Amino acid sequence: MHSINKRPVKLTLMKRRSLIGVLTAVAALGLTVIAIIWTNNGSNLSLQMVVPQYYTYEVVRVYPHNESAFTQGLIYADGFLYESTGLYGSSTLRKVDLETGNILASTILPTEFFGEGITLIDEKIVQLTWRSQVAFVYSKENLSLLYNFTYSTEGWGITFDGTHIIMSDGTDKLYFLDPTTYQRTGYVNVKDGNFPLTNLNELEYVKGDVYANIWHEQKIAVINPTNGQVKAWINLSGIENAPLSEEEVLNGIAYDAQNNRLFVTGKNWPHLYEIKLIAVG
Repeated sequence: MHSINKRPVKLTLMKRRSLIGVLTAVAALGLTVIAIIWTNNGSNLSLQMVVPQYYTYEVVRVYPHNESAFTQGLIYADGFLYESTGLYGSSTLRKVDLETGNILASTILPTEFFGEGITLIDEKIVQLTWRSQVAFVYSKENLSLLYNFTYSTEGWGITFDGTHIIMSDGTDKLYFLDPTTYQRTGYVNVKDGNFPLTNLNELEYVKGDVYANIWHEQKIAVINPTNGQVKAWINLSGIENAPLSEEEVLNGIAYDAQNNRLFVTGKNWPHLYEIKLIAVG
């Protein structure tokens, strides 16, 4: 379903000249990040230009967030937040009350593991670890450990689209895994225009797109998971006004699909924010 090997399409001299004309026109307009994609529809070639939409935000509501949480993964389910925290010796999986920020249940990882992204598959929570190449699978009901599985890369972010597990490892790739066997079934390279986009961190699946925190950036990339193209950017500059250290970065996206609510937070932030996206331009 997620094919990454595409047969190159030969362009005639006339088509090459047409493409050059398009690029010249684009440059004259001053557009910056644009992906030029040729698709082969039978005998016809079509040109698709991907210009990302830009968004800023409006804070709808502010919730307390436990400052001990070095947030690496965040999901919303059944009225609660589930949060993965990192750092060796203090990594956890937590069930959190949205309104108060109180920890309702918690599982502590062994000290040799650095907790990373989490996702929910049916009634099971999957939690990645950073460099150990081990993922833990828990019961959502009581956070008890059910089993674990291994993978061959670093673990950064993870989400679930209803069919595939989607996983990042800090590179420009999104990997697809079977949700039953946890075996890799494919990947896409993520690009902003024609440029590879790396440091894909915490992930969330929202209305057919993958939202990705970019490590050490105050913005979220909105990615088309079928081709890896960045469709939009969400600029979250200035959302947390508390003094932050270099590592207390934006990281944590949760989506309430039933009520169409989007939540964001960061590592050791004192607040979690429900936000509304505002299109720019």
